[in-house]
This record gives sequence, structure tokens and C-alpha cells, in this order.
Amino acid sequence: MSTMNISLPDSLKAFVEEQVAEKGYGTSSEYVRELIRKDQDRQHLRNVLLEGAQSAPAGPADAEYFNALRDRIRRPTEG
Repeated sequence: MSTMNISLPDSLKAFVEEQVAEKGYGTSSEYVRELIRKDQDRQHLRNVLLEGAQSAPAGPADAEYFNALRDRIRRPTEG
């Protein structure tokens, strides 16, 4: 694992220390890693949503659509 040092103003350092204590993180590094992971997830979701918004509509997502999905999931795989 690599090391990265960051500088924070006292108010942010105090906030991080509060979050570590209140939310059960072992260290400030664990808290920061979790923030970075959440930001990665958020960015990935944003990109997926943007790709979907730019794609052509596939049809209505109505009861028939969801019933077909359920049927497809319930169907045993052929092999």
C-alpha cells in the first residue's frame, strides 16, 4: 500500500477526527479511503447514468417489461 500525506486546516482535521470516533473507523486513513471509494462509486454511477441518457430509448419500462425480466431470471439456464 502506498502512502500519501495531506495537509488539512485545523477545522477539517477536527471534523475527520470526530467522524473517526463517532462512526467507528480505526484511523483517519480508513475514513479517507472510504470517502474516496464513495466518490469513485458516485462518479461511476454518474457515468452510467449519462451513458444511459445518451442512448436511444429501448421502449417503455411498464409492467409487461418487468414481467418479462422476472420470467427471464426465473427461467433455468440452458447448458
